[in-house]
Amino acid sequence: MSPSGRVRWAVLAAVLALLLAPLAGTAAAADKPSVKLSKSQGGTGSSITVSGDGWRGRALLMILVCGQAVPSRGVPGGTNSCANADGRAVTTDSKGRFSRKLPVAEPPVPCPCVVHVATVTGAKAEADAIFQVAGHAVEPLPAETDGGRLSVLTDTRLDGSGGLLTWFGAPPARTLVFTVGNVGTSAVKNPVFQVGTAHGVFAPQWEEQQWRGTIQPGRKARLELPVELTGGAHGAYTVSLKYGGKVLAEQPWDVGRPWGVTLFWILACLVVPAALFRIGMAVVDRVRPRPAGGIRHRGLRLPELALRLPGLKPSTAAHAATPASTLPWFTPDADPGAAGGRLSAPHDDSPTSPTTPTREGSP
Repeated sequence: MSPSGRVRWAVLAAVLALLLAPLAGTAAAADKPSVKLSKSQGGTGSSITVSGDGWRGRALLMILVCGQAVPSRGVPGGTNSCANADGRAVTTDSKGRFSRKLPVAEPPVPCPCVVHVATVTGAKAEADAIFQVAGHAVEPLPAETDGGRLSVLTDTRLDGSGGLLTWFGAPPARTLVFTVGNVGTSAVKNPVFQVGTAHGVFAPQWEEQQWRGTIQPGRKARLELPVELTGGAHGAYTVSLKYGGKVLAEQPWDVGRPWGVTLFWILACLVVPAALFRIGMAVVDRVRPRPAGGIRHRGLRLPELALRLPGLKPSTAAHAATPASTLPWFTPDADPGAAGGRLSAPHDDSPTSPTTPTREGSP
């Protein structure tokens, strides 16, 4: 190729680079999520319109007013420094855009404040816009520490399993295991982590966990932190790990339903009515009136009762106490009582017997 041809190709390449540079910058800017506010200041009780672009399509976002934060540093205090009760959720359209009204509320910490927008599920993305809450206190931001910094080097996991007590509603417990490395310039001694548990789309409930030990610069350590839910918890949970105001890792946790509690209530619904029925029948049997002339057979035998009846002679009482039915081993002809009640040996008592004495004066 001639020198003039090379010059022409070089000029053409430079022109194309100049023309495509703005387009590349626009595409890169469009890929980054952005937030815009209808106004930059408002008082408590008013509302503003929050709009955004460049988000993931059909993504669920949470919009909050947070204190002690600036866009360059994010929200160091996490959602604990935000007005969570007055937050709003919104779902982006297919192009990653949204627009939502947000009530102005005072955060639990002083300003400078921002409107913080972050994804709830899926890949993490967040963006902030400066906002001033009228009448709210303003204090300087805490100084950044340039000492040791921890970074998670391996994937987190939850060790442990449920037992019989968990099956009956005891609090599920696991151990969050992960490896961190100190990427800073100074040692980190007894670091304090925040472990959060979130159910579904709700905000995490954070709890501080301190690890005892020292991590030197350039070194790593394997950490184990306990995680426990409330009694009877079940469903899809997410365990989050935060250090220095930044979320380092998240781990899903699918908690099974405590079927032992369900089994207990089923048995209770069967046993309790049966017991009440038996108690009721016993009460009815004791308080119901007896038929006229009826004799209670409990605790007293019939012969003894007949002998104690007033105005009844012993022989008559004994006869009354004799069962009316014939015993199976006696027939009517062989019944000893049929001969007039005499149990002695038979003898001749005819009136013509020679041994029978005669009255005086008889013919």
